[in-house]
Amino acid sequence: MTSNLLRSLELSQRLNRTIVSSSRQMGWNGILVEQHHFSLIQGEKEVPALSDHWLILPLGHPISLSQKSDDRWHESIFRKGDSLLVPAGEPIYWRCLGSKPQTDLNIHLQPNLVRQVAQASEIDTARLNLMNHLGQQDLNLQHIAMLLLTEVRSGGMIGRLYVESLTNVLVVHLLRHYAKSAHIITPENRSLTHAQLQQAIDYIHTYLNRDLSLAELASVINISPTYFASLFKQAMGISPHQYVIQQRVKQAKLMLKKTDLAIADIALQVGFSSQSHLTQQFKRITGMTPRQVR
Repeated sequence: MTSNLLRSLELSQRLNRTIVSSSRQMGWNGILVEQHHFSLIQGEKEVPALSDHWLILPLGHPISLSQKSDDRWHESIFRKGDSLLVPAGEPIYWRCLGSKPQTDLNIHLQPNLVRQVAQASEIDTARLNLMNHLGQQDLNLQHIAMLLLTEVRSGGMIGRLYVESLTNVLVVHLLRHYAKSAHIITPENRSLTHAQLQQAIDYIHTYLNRDLSLAELASVINISPTYFASLFKQAMGISPHQYVIQQRVKQAKLMLKKTDLAIADIALQVGFSSQSHLTQQFKRITGMTPRQVR
């Protein structure tokens, strides 16, 4: 059945959209983030069922848009801050009034990733079903989506751990607000052992200069990436991404005081993508710039 479903690249080609920014070549796990430009054409359009969940957020002018559901047309003014969610496996029918150039943000989420996040968040996947919806203002959703787009535009400057953390937040938000019959399972006594936590921390310190991912860290103790993110935060009080940033800043501070290395070299040695990225995070955590510490 999956082979009959439309994939994201085929969708862009079918809708004749120009891709402005894309995470397609960045190797992000389970998520694709793209900004599109396109010419809105008046009339009705049918899009076949997709293999991924499809989230659309308008970035341009408000448009009059109708969506067909249960053999009825539901009209809406689709504007910035709104969103359109099309669950995987469901075709969509819409009707546009007016023709004009538009830009929007498209986020595709693989169902397997959504399922993994649901399991790690103690949401019963047997009773889980994302809903098709159009035109609901959701500023929290908009904020998460724009952070992902900013990371795409920067070429993935902050790194995979940051993207994976944002992706988990996005999926949990969708599960909480756009799912039918989602409910919380009674949590089991599930936590990292002291040895598992220490293994993960030791690995982070050993490979601090890498673009670490949740999958890489989780493999150290042989659990799933989404469970690792949840259990690490439960144990440490902060996400893996936040912990890694803290440790990079801590190591950079030590090197600034004890070596004569250039700040740009220190940034790369502790895992930051550039001196400006180090400076940004260093000031956020310590209240000072690297130059002030030196």
